[in-house]
Amino acid sequence: MHPNMCRADIIDKQQHSKDSVFFRDGVRMIDFVLSYVEDKDGERKQERRRLYEANLVNVGLELETEDKSESDDGKTYFVKIHAPWEVLATYADVLKVKVPFKTNDIPDNSEMPMNWLSTPFRLPEHIMHPQPDYFTAPFDKSKSDFFLIDNKDTFFSPSTRNRIVYYILSRCSYFRDECGDKDKKGIKRLLNNGTYTASFPLHDSRYWTRSKDANCESDRYSLHKHWARFFCFFKEQPLNLIRKYYGEKIGIYFAWLGFYTEMLLFAAIVGTICFIYGILTYDENEWSKEICSEEVGGNIVMCPLCDKKCGFWKLNTTCNSSWQSHMFDNVGTVFFAIFMGIWVTLFLEFWKRRQARLEYEWDLVDFEEEQQQLQLRPEYETKCTGRKLNRITQEMEPYLPITSKCARTFLSGATVLLWISLIIACIIGVIAYRLAVYAAFASIMKDSATTHIQVVGPYITPQLATSVTASCINFVIIMILNLMYERVAVWITDMEIPKTHLEYENKLVVKMFLFQFVNYYSSCFYVAFFKGKFVGYPGKYAYMFGSTLRNEECDPGGCLIELTTQLVIVMTGKQVWGNIQEALVPWLMNWWGSRKARNHPESLYSRWEQDHDLQSFGNLGLFYEYLEMVIQFGFITLFVASFPLAPLLALINNIIEVRVDAWKLTTQFRRPVAAKAHSIGAWQEILNGMAVLSVVTNAFIVAFTSDMIPRLVYMYAYQPDGEMNMKGYINNSLSVFNISAIPLAIKRYMNMVLLCRYRDYRYASGHEKEYSHTMQFWHILAAKLAFIIIVEHVVFVVKFFVAWMIPDVPSDVRARVKRERYLVQEYLHNYEVEKLKIQLSQNGHTDCSCTPMIYPSIPKHEVLSECL
Repeated sequence: MHPNMCRADIIDKQQHSKDSVFFRDGVRMIDFVLSYVEDKDGERKQERRRLYEANLVNVGLELETEDKSESDDGKTYFVKIHAPWEVLATYADVLKVKVPFKTNDIPDNSEMPMNWLSTPFRLPEHIMHPQPDYFTAPFDKSKSDFFLIDNKDTFFSPSTRNRIVYYILSRCSYFRDECGDKDKKGIKRLLNNGTYTASFPLHDSRYWTRSKDANCESDRYSLHKHWARFFCFFKEQPLNLIRKYYGEKIGIYFAWLGFYTEMLLFAAIVGTICFIYGILTYDENEWSKEICSEEVGGNIVMCPLCDKKCGFWKLNTTCNSSWQSHMFDNVGTVFFAIFMGIWVTLFLEFWKRRQARLEYEWDLVDFEEEQQQLQLRPEYETKCTGRKLNRITQEMEPYLPITSKCARTFLSGATVLLWISLIIACIIGVIAYRLAVYAAFASIMKDSATTHIQVVGPYITPQLATSVTASCINFVIIMILNLMYERVAVWITDMEIPKTHLEYENKLVVKMFLFQFVNYYSSCFYVAFFKGKFVGYPGKYAYMFGSTLRNEECDPGGCLIELTTQLVIVMTGKQVWGNIQEALVPWLMNWWGSRKARNHPESLYSRWEQDHDLQSFGNLGLFYEYLEMVIQFGFITLFVASFPLAPLLALINNIIEVRVDAWKLTTQFRRPVAAKAHSIGAWQEILNGMAVLSVVTNAFIVAFTSDMIPRLVYMYAYQPDGEMNMKGYINNSLSVFNISAIPLAIKRYMNMVLLCRYRDYRYASGHEKEYSHTMQFWHILAAKLAFIIIVEHVVFVVKFFVAWMIPDVPSDVRARVKRERYLVQEYLHNYEVEKLKIQLSQNGHTDCSCTPMIYPSIPKHEVLSECL
């Protein structure tokens, strides 16, 4: 330990409870903790630690070291760090931290009519609003008496304190003098090279009980009690307390997740109604009745679905899948697809308003990402050896040569394309599996081998068996590729050496989302838009890449039910696996890591050791949470026309997700370093893009994947009796093929059948245009294209109108922002005038014509250069 460090006398471990967030003197709060283990050949690491800690002391931080003999494992040293008022004030000035200067005097008129109805969902007032509402201004150390400072020890919140300390830790050097290697700085580099094993701010108490120290607020306990328990799922989230404890970036995530879940409730209700409509109109489904009847479906012989092992089959064998398809393929689905196009817009627009309100309440109105642009990543400063003059700051700063940057970007892009190509290759493999295995299932099940299975036996068809097994295999492939690509994405992003943390995160977002988009949605796109579209007709079938595998056909009931199956398996499988992985993995790791400490009394298991045994949340912790939710958002918007219950499944998952995320953050992870963010960042643009794409995909699904348009065209234009019903539709939608045209190799499977039917609109054998498309085919195609154009334009017009009608910033928030800015100027002016008067009276001067300086200039980099 450095000789300048402040250290209290060693107290007997048995008499001193270590479940405390204070130094041994019980006064100075622990703002951050570093841990390390001494190696046998760790002289270089010891020297780095000595220099680093000495420089931290020179900056003004106070350190206290716990010897390894005091730790549970007898190996780990803990360095506790406290930031005194002088350091906090200095860096609060540098970072422009907003602090209160006047109580908010604008009355809160947000009371809703019949507010008593929401009482069961509300939390206690001291949990929802742990701090009074103030007008705030950027802290200025030279005007500290201008601000409402009641107690210097509690003036800055714990999240602000650990953010300031981490700012210092990430920029403090560990070289010997100013002439040394200036690249040797930052706690991240020291963690990477093993000098320290961990760095983290402390939780303020155990999560299941309040701290015994009266000076400790025990916010962790309050969060666990009112937020992280599953039985609180119907309660509102204590967003202000989350922000106070974890910082704005994590607070914004949970605000967005909560708002998204609330909006899903409306989509889930409408989707459930549309699904119930499909069930209630079960008996009005004329085309399914025809398929199931012996007179129609029992007398229609269908052409083989594969060349060798498949035989002719009766149409009524698809009776069950036809009924199932009707639950999702009905008029209600069209309405729901249009509704979801408008719902997405409402969700995004109302979130902007919610976000604007949070920006004001959390003092983020003037926070700009450009402030973060000034904060270079330590890795960038380390790896970029070149220096050039910054025209703005007129200082030399590291830079990456353009040639190196282009080469790294090209290699990164090529790697992403390679992995996307790998996904496409896997999808082609799954398609080949479908084609090859379908024949096997058809051969096995041709004698109704599954009918002896109780309940589900009659529903198992070769099509269903192929679809379910292929979807499960596809899901396994998706999860394996995800695990592999996550490491690759981080590696290639590191290789690009982004300049700032914001740039790093945005680059990783683009790479991960592009990969995940193709990985999760490609199979759904195949079933929705490619399967059954390029089949050909008997005698002239299309084959996969010139192989012997025939392209897949859709059931007579359409491909929609298969798209539904694919969507349900991938979406629910991902959500269930994600929640199990999120909850189980950190719990098991913590259980194993703290197995020895569980046998010790509480007084011997120190607060820093308890947190050290938890998992690290990491800089990308929130990134994966956002990614999971955005992928889910794609499932419930891009393909919702095929499965109206998707929003309901997402709603159930998100209710669990909020509490699982809260539970693991509160109980299984170390306290993350607080960070500021005024929005959800690049994810907002991705959501906007998916909202636009969802309108297109759902219009195409209704037009080309479902049978809605062919049925409507038949009813209005081709019904032979001129009645507005669907009688005769099945016979009309199936073309006739003369089996004498089938090659000799297949004739052995004909069993004396002369004609077979297939799903298409083509002229029969013997017609002058035999096997070419009929006029009805072109009418249906024209109707499909017209439907797409009309629906897209209607939904887009409504979307843009709704977006224009709803202002991004609520009027009361705009008024409060203006009021605060006005007060800042007025109070600062009055403060300067009063200060000048006092100064003049002390100096005995009576005449002065100078104007008081309202905004004195503060050299921003002066502190950094002096301290670091």
